[in-house]
Amino acid sequence: MSEGVRERGIQYQPLPSQRRFHESTARFKGFSGPIGSGKSQALCQEALKLAYLNAGRTGLIGAPTYPMLRDATQAALIEVLELNKIPHEWNRAENFLMLKETRSRILFRAVEEFERLRGSNLAWFGLDELTYTQEEAWLRLEGRLRDPKATRLCGFAVWTPKGYDWVYERFVATPIDGYEMIVAKPFENRFLLDRIPDYYERLKQSYDGRFYEQEVLGEYLDLHAGRVYFAFDRKQNIAPQKADPEKPLLWALDFNVDPMCSVLAQMDGERVLALDEIVLGRASTYDACSEFARRVPQHEGGVIVYADASGARLQTSGTTDLEILKKFFKEASYKNVEFRVPTSNPAVRDRIALMNSKLESAVGVRSLAIDPRCKELIKDFEQVTYKENSLVIDKDRDGKRTHLSDALGYLIWQECRRRPRPAQQLGQRLV
Repeated sequence: MSEGVRERGIQYQPLPSQRRFHESTARFKGFSGPIGSGKSQALCQEALKLAYLNAGRTGLIGAPTYPMLRDATQAALIEVLELNKIPHEWNRAENFLMLKETRSRILFRAVEEFERLRGSNLAWFGLDELTYTQEEAWLRLEGRLRDPKATRLCGFAVWTPKGYDWVYERFVATPIDGYEMIVAKPFENRFLLDRIPDYYERLKQSYDGRFYEQEVLGEYLDLHAGRVYFAFDRKQNIAPQKADPEKPLLWALDFNVDPMCSVLAQMDGERVLALDEIVLGRASTYDACSEFARRVPQHEGGVIVYADASGARLQTSGTTDLEILKKFFKEASYKNVEFRVPTSNPAVRDRIALMNSKLESAVGVRSLAIDPRCKELIKDFEQVTYKENSLVIDKDRDGKRTHLSDALGYLIWQECRRRPRPAQQLGQRLV
């Protein structure tokens, strides 16, 4: 045992790809793999290895946002420490751990505000979900990897592929000297499959074909080129629909002024049926309520309202869009009105992936049917695109686009996303 290095046994049976990752001696290395391939476990084990190799020195574990850092990355490391009875002190106020056996410090940092990463020297750093991290954050940490007393300087990261982004360019397309990437194979994680044999099959039902290739097979695909809703097909997804008076009527709104847009829909088991749309130019939420009352004077099955989370924001008039809607339904004679509006909107990428999976899943099932009356919604599905060479939806090309598909997307996110995840149902963490 050399100076500055401590040895310790630990419970860990690395998969072949994890073993190659840990054995890599590259100064900067990455672990790229599909969902469920053991990336979190690889990150934690590499961090602990470097903390023991660099006894008494400081390392950093980062994630794109603080909630992700707290709920996933940090929780995973604490779980490994407790499983192996590794003595440690947790300074919650400054968000770092001290390993008692080595006196090594592990800082926990969200890297979304990368300018705050300037400061003291590091012996090592590791980042979770690198493809959701800005390149500037990685570069700031590279600059901090300069502890002169470190035994092994190393920067590492784990991620799921997300198209041809900066991570792909740096690690795959034109790898920089001193960089190495290990790629995990699909279905390699035998521990996961032993616990949940149908895990990947269930995902195949939930994801569209291209998203399945990226998330489950771990392939690098340009998912963001061209149409956003690429799974839409006029011949397959459009058919006349009729409202069932005994089922709840679902009203999904995207708060806007020109146009003010909303979609009327119903659920039929796992299927979503888009019945009609309301599109009003230069209109307010009050106008949308009046038009809803004109088209749907009564509905015995009740009404469920879905909307953009921004509807809870206070307007200059001193009220909110949600308050206007609630007052409308309270004063009208509708029965059984329910509001399902989140406190924050889902990530655009996740909402779009779910929409595409309803338009057509990876196994070819189409569970979103649209009535021909929804003309503007259909235009959204055919015409909404990404800006060239970016992950940003192009909202500038046509001001009428995106609003109806956004509104329907809020509804589908609330009703169709899978929750809880299989690992949570079993009370286990995926390695």
